[in-house]
Amino acid sequence: MSLDIVILAAGQGTRMRSALPKVLHPVAGNSMLGHVIHSARQLQPKGIHVVIGHGAELVRERLAADDLNFVMQDKQLGTGHAVAQALPAITADTVLVLYGDVPLIEVETLQRLLAKVSEQQLGLLTVTLQDPTGYGRIVRDGAGKVTAIVEHKDASEAQKAIKEGNTGILAMPAARLADWMGRLSNNNAQGEYYLTDVIAMAVDDGLVVATEQPHDTMEVQGANDRRQLSELERHYQLREGRRLMAQGVTLRDPARFDVRGEVTVGRDVLIDINVILEGKVVIEDDVQIGPNCVIKDSTLRKGVVIKANSHIEGAVMGEGSDAGPFARLRPGSVLEAKAHVGNFVELKNAHLGEGAKAGHLTYLGDAEIGARSNIGAGTITCNYDGANKFRTVMGEDVFIGSNNSLVAPVEIQAGATTAAGSTITQTVDAGQLGVARARQRNIEGWKRPEKIKKS
Repeated sequence: MSLDIVILAAGQGTRMRSALPKVLHPVAGNSMLGHVIHSARQLQPKGIHVVIGHGAELVRERLAADDLNFVMQDKQLGTGHAVAQALPAITADTVLVLYGDVPLIEVETLQRLLAKVSEQQLGLLTVTLQDPTGYGRIVRDGAGKVTAIVEHKDASEAQKAIKEGNTGILAMPAARLADWMGRLSNNNAQGEYYLTDVIAMAVDDGLVVATEQPHDTMEVQGANDRRQLSELERHYQLREGRRLMAQGVTLRDPARFDVRGEVTVGRDVLIDINVILEGKVVIEDDVQIGPNCVIKDSTLRKGVVIKANSHIEGAVMGEGSDAGPFARLRPGSVLEAKAHVGNFVELKNAHLGEGAKAGHLTYLGDAEIGARSNIGAGTITCNYDGANKFRTVMGEDVFIGSNNSLVAPVEIQAGATTAAGSTITQTVDAGQLGVARARQRNIEGWKRPEKIKKS
């Protein structure tokens, strides 16, 4: 069975009170529409057709991809009208309709819904709620068969008492769609062409409407305002937290933890409160992450320890290495096994060899640092001359004294030492001591300045 997916994403979202199109508002670091597209791709459809309208150019710019067909809906005349705009591009056997502001829909739920579709049967995703206000009601006959959907504003008091609501997510045989779209009417309270009217048409044509429900009602929750957006965000995070805990992660408090990307984890991982994982993050076994840390696009090998308030981005931390507290690893930073980066140390495009140490108050940029080398407090690599960047290269077992400035390009060879307070501008050969500072003078009889007395 081939599949075309139509995603409705043309609405303005006036209750968001934002210049940003509603479907571009983020949940967990990705736009709501981005989440829906991600789920759609996992179904491996023949085509994904995104119906856009309000803010169309921005939506297209943010999400453009070779596998997406953007379809313009110039006037927002209802969900039925929106689907009709995509009709010319549909060539598959089955059509699935999704919504760009319903980001938490699970692929497994959609697979169950698609399994209901045949030439004589369509699949409708419904949800049972204690308060279905705003939802179209599912009308069934005495035998429990679906006969129609009545929109909330068009429903009678008896129909409003129905607890089963329409999510709008619908899967149907494509061969029937053009006929149904041509028969839609806007004779209703809103003056719009409702996609839901297809249900009554299908019943009249002798088709069976088979329903499916999500395991979690939040899967079908949309966001029309900032409050609902925040509810989606927190639910997503709790869901991700449960997924990680099931794989062997201890979360000190799942309510104070955020995932904003794709995270792979090993076993016996410990994550403290207020940790944010962004982009693509790989965490191996026995890793410990302290509170208030941000880890982005990084790999943490077995046994890594990251202490409180550290920011790790675009880095690879080798087995048994550690960083923090208050460490910052910027893109291109690599720590080999058992390397140590301490408090208020910043690395950028720097490679620390096995067992190398930079304990505190240090900046290392564009640097190659050999195994077991030790970088003293207050050291900086002067890697930028205002126009170009240069590398600092250290061999193994180098000892850099405190408060050094290493002016790149410069090399400090294996086993060399530099004295505290030095500004190193030339090669220090293997085993040598490099001293680059003015000789100390003690001036006798020197008097401290005194404040001038005002008359």
